[in-house]
Amino acid sequence: MIVIYGIRHRLDPIKARLSAVIHECMMSVLGMPEDKRAHRFMPMDAEDFYFPGGRSDAYTVIEINMMAGRAAETQRALIKALFARIEARLGIAPVDVEIILKEQPPHCWGFRGMTGDEARDLTYRVNV
Repeated sequence: MIVIYGIRHRLDPIKARLSAVIHECMMSVLGMPEDKRAHRFMPMDAEDFYFPGGRSDAYTVIEINMMAGRAAETQRALIKALFARIEARLGIAPVDVEIILKEQPPHCWGFRGMTGDEARDLTYRVNV
């Protein structure tokens, strides 16, 4: 599950393209299947979205929730791919992008009536 926050007038026009870039990175770096996209956009009014100094109104926060198991090198590669591709494809500078990886143990995930540690039919690997 990925949650993306940004100022409404900047985020709304790029949602589909940003989703495509994020998922492209998830597929190329983590090996996620093409049909495994779970993105939630949270466009906010400017008065509800405070952010650090030195950022523009393009400031975007991307929270990636995933089952634990990816190596630190893999996580770094994902973050760097996101920065590079978001800048190249959407023109948002890395200073205006914040990426947070949140890992939870597989038993803390529930989907299709089971917990993540019970799932034996995933079409992708968690330990990469």
